[in-house]
Amino acid sequence: MPSTETPDRIRELPRNVSRGAAPAPINSVGPLTPHLYAPDAVRPLRAKEHFLKADTLVELHQHPWPQLTFSTRGVIRLSTQDGSYIVPPSRALWVPANMPHSITLIEDAELRTVYLHGWIAPSWEKCEVLEISRLMRALMLALDTTPDGLPPADPHAAQRERWIAPLLVDELERATQIRIDVPLPANKRLRQLCETMLRAPASRATLAERAQAIGASERTVARMFRDQLGMSWQQWRQQAVMAHALPLLARGMPVSQVATASGYATDSAFCAMFKAATGQSPTAFQHKKKS
Repeated sequence: MPSTETPDRIRELPRNVSRGAAPAPINSVGPLTPHLYAPDAVRPLRAKEHFLKADTLVELHQHPWPQLTFSTRGVIRLSTQDGSYIVPPSRALWVPANMPHSITLIEDAELRTVYLHGWIAPSWEKCEVLEISRLMRALMLALDTTPDGLPPADPHAAQRERWIAPLLVDELERATQIRIDVPLPANKRLRQLCETMLRAPASRATLAERAQAIGASERTVARMFRDQLGMSWQQWRQQAVMAHALPLLARGMPVSQVATASGYATDSAFCAMFKAATGQSPTAFQHKKKS
């Protein structure tokens, strides 16, 4: 069954120059031909890979099978109608079947996607951020990435996919689930404000300035956050900052640089916010690269 996406294309998007707004992603591309990797009973797992530049937007699309999205290098952000998920290389994101989603490349990245046939997939109904075990990574990277219409690089690809499928699903169900998501509102104007913040977390624009950019008052926007998301602007912004900062820390970026990239004028202010939110200092989340 073919997916419902539009064909691949690349076009230039205009940059938003209003005060407090961030530049929109420069390159917008279609959904990277998922219909050429449709899983079925013979090939229950299908994998594909794409090398994409930072600030590339893979446009909103959906398909009738679930997927795992991860990157071997570079951080990505996957967005759905209900929220946005930051995915560093140490994690993978489960996306259920028929869920519209888009992907933004925060850095240059090698984007990997594994599609699963419905009969083998876990029955998760919402997105899940999963810690990638060494075995899970090895299994996903072992899958052939040749699209339909071309002979597989591995002539035994279909057989290997059938062998790998049950073990990969078992690893998925054993994986630690991690909350790195930022809820997004249904209201179009408030969503515009939130997405601008997510594109440029270092911006120090005030809520009043952000509200003006969408043609609303600060008081109105504050009320919309409470009504739409059940939290204040400050609480939502903290979640957005945490989602941005955690993968940077996990890659070993110095705390001072993470603070600046997160819009904090001083390291101490960033560390105080971080410790209040997690109970630990930012350095506790820094990891050395594993060989």
